[in-house]
Amino acid sequence: MQTKEKLILPKMGCGTWAWGNRLLWGYDESMDNELQNVFNLCVANGVTLFDTGDSYGTGKLNGRSEMLLGQFSQVYTGANQENICIATKLAAYPWRWGRQAIISAGEASAQRLGKNVDLVQMHWSTANYLPWQEWGLLDGLAGLYEQGKVKGVGLSNYGPERLMKVYERLRDRHIPITTLQVQYSLLSTYPVTELGVKEICDDLGIKLIAYSPLALGILTGKYSENGSVPQGIRGFLFKQILPGVRPLLSCLEAVAKSRNKTMSQVAINWCICKGTIPIPGAKNLAQAEQNIGALGWELDAGEVAELDNAAASTDKKMVQNIFQTK
Repeated sequence: MQTKEKLILPKMGCGTWAWGNRLLWGYDESMDNELQNVFNLCVANGVTLFDTGDSYGTGKLNGRSEMLLGQFSQVYTGANQENICIATKLAAYPWRWGRQAIISAGEASAQRLGKNVDLVQMHWSTANYLPWQEWGLLDGLAGLYEQGKVKGVGLSNYGPERLMKVYERLRDRHIPITTLQVQYSLLSTYPVTELGVKEICDDLGIKLIAYSPLALGILTGKYSENGSVPQGIRGFLFKQILPGVRPLLSCLEAVAKSRNKTMSQVAINWCICKGTIPIPGAKNLAQAEQNIGALGWELDAGEVAELDNAAASTDKKMVQNIFQTK
């Protein structure tokens, strides 16, 4: 079997769920120039992993995130260009059955990107509702790897039991699982503290990617129960959660002040200290610059413990992804 090109994964990536999403994030095509600048700034500063999905983009903008990443990566020239890693997640849609459906989906993503996908991931497991659908989809992921169309294979929203089953099946075909992606933040410790995915990943040599490390923005400190909240679905969710997370936000703010950092930077750095690769999103240069400020330093053990305790004693948690398996 030919030697596969190894993926280079940085300490932090950039999530691109908002790039094309009008419903939740208010995307508009007029943002594209700034998003190109966000991409350039991230790569120049070593944030070379960009996480996307073939389902990202609202309505007719479906696939928009992949298209933008393809355009941006093709015109970028500068530092770390050779380390750019585009990771896409292929949706386990109910109408996608069998190996060929996923191979075709991977090829469609590559077409939107204008290049092969670097890291292909199963967006979610169907184990909770259609377990028999999943093996055909995973066979398709394996096929993309075996055909040399991707450099690595990853999973998203898988718990330890399901992860082990998939790991063993792919291992028999000499296909390593490179990454596992779960919702992980100070407001969503469940996958690590209760499911124990980090220990399993460490044992198997899988890197854990933390999506929503800022809990959709709650951990930025920009929002408060008596102040402004985002419009729409996020605002509704924030109103439910914010009253129960005051102690955690106070702790986060105190650590941020003592470090001369922002609350966002501390929340992201906490994820890095936990041995994960956080992928905060960025819709503009200010957000990208703030995220980059989480790099180049580390919280000490005492600060991490303080934040751990505040997170554990918080009344409210982030809603877990309905597709997250055990």
